[in-house]
Amino acid sequence: MWLRITVPAAAVTLGVLLGLAVIAGRGLGPLRLQAVDTELGDALAPASAAVSAGRMPAPFDGVTVRVLDTTGTPVDGVAPVPDLTPGVVRALKAGESIDTGEPVAQRWRAAVVTAPDGEMRLVVAGTGLIGLAESARTGSHWLFAAASIGALVVAAATWLVVRTALRQVERMRRSVRALPPGQRLPIPEAKDELRALAKEFNALLARQEEASLRLRRFTGDAAHELRSPVASIRVQAEVAVANPDPELAQETLADVLAEAERLSALLDGLLALARSDAGELPAAEPVELMTEARAAVHRLPAGAPAARVSGAGGQVWAHAAPSEVELVLNNLLRNACRYARSQIVVSVLAGHSMVRLVVDDDGPGVPPEHRERVFDRFYRVADDRSRSSGGTGLGLAMVAEAVRRRGGRVTVSESPEGGARFQVTWRRAGNVSTS
Repeated sequence: MWLRITVPAAAVTLGVLLGLAVIAGRGLGPLRLQAVDTELGDALAPASAAVSAGRMPAPFDGVTVRVLDTTGTPVDGVAPVPDLTPGVVRALKAGESIDTGEPVAQRWRAAVVTAPDGEMRLVVAGTGLIGLAESARTGSHWLFAAASIGALVVAAATWLVVRTALRQVERMRRSVRALPPGQRLPIPEAKDELRALAKEFNALLARQEEASLRLRRFTGDAAHELRSPVASIRVQAEVAVANPDPELAQETLADVLAEAERLSALLDGLLALARSDAGELPAAEPVELMTEARAAVHRLPAGAPAARVSGAGGQVWAHAAPSEVELVLNNLLRNACRYARSQIVVSVLAGHSMVRLVVDDDGPGVPPEHRERVFDRFYRVADDRSRSSGGTGLGLAMVAEAVRRRGGRVTVSESPEGGARFQVTWRRAGNVSTS
């Protein structure tokens, strides 16, 4: 990790510093010429004032000062300067700064002044440019060296900072490896990323332990539930083998068939929940709840309590899969049939964005302390009564799972009939033609 951070940081820093060094190196020459022009201007000012007053200019340290007429002829009594050719003189009179390279590189500036006798004079100041190019090259080399050293310093600083920061992560990693079951990471006091990481990891541990606990409980419950019908079938078979009585054999076969049907229902429920846990989700489509509710009521077996469907009179469309709606209705009605005394009412209600399916019965209801867990797998409010009625403890769990996968919700409360009210909420399907 530290290497993946340090190397890019050093490379970016080196690239930026080298770019700045190139730009600065190219600007060294013009900066030096600007400094030379400033120095020449400082020499020209007193020299021009002296010529305007009718005096010869005083010598200026490091600068050659000459006085010429407008044609370039010296009027200061000194020999002509070979560099000051007519072309150079014309450029100087125009206010330009001129470089001459023969025999020695020189930089010239000039000012036109009026002498006391009314004649125009050209005051020229010049200085040598020896070593200008070499100083620019040397400065560029120093800038490149400084850029390289700066990149190394940034790399070392980045490495140190990253190693220091990752040391805390390494300590956290060692703490995680040595963490006993059920324990949590200590939360750092500093409100930084490590504190947030520790909180998220503790939350992950909590979810993992909860999932593991649910899996162990589900596995144990499944094994227990499967053992019960298998043991019953085995006992019935042993009785039939030990007593070869035709009438007893017929009764035993009927009991074996009932237990086999119970075992088959249990396995179907387990398979459905396993598929749900694996993320298998059928495609959703608009499902008309009134039609599905009436079909589910017609599927109730003979001898079931009276059931009726209540609604606003129109079609109500839910966003779900037909198999899911059928599963929800079958399990809720089967559950209501076990406990209802005389009647079951299925209501279908439409809202602006949601639709509701409500199943009421007039049975004993679900006590408040059990309403949160009644949708857990293999959970029973009254274990002996549920077993005798043939329930597997998976029906309501499958209902909750099917509804949850579609973003809906299922709740249980008290029915106006005095029994239990199971209410399922789905998203309403839009753009459905009712013609």
